[in-house]
Amino acid sequence: MGNSTMADHGPTTLELVEVKSEDIMAERRGFYEAFMAGTTWAAGATIIILVLMWIFLV
Repeated sequence: MGNSTMADHGPTTLELVEVKSEDIMAERRGFYEAFMAGTTWAAGATIIILVLMWIFLV
């Protein structure tokens, strides 16, 4: 009724594409640059918030 097995679906073929290290490194470099930019903005925002808290709450 709803029972299907792997044999019911037939063979599966996979197409493997060559991956070059330049492509991987470019992608990782982009992630790293975005991470560092985000970290810099987050640290700056944290410092500003702490300074504002020090000014207005103390």
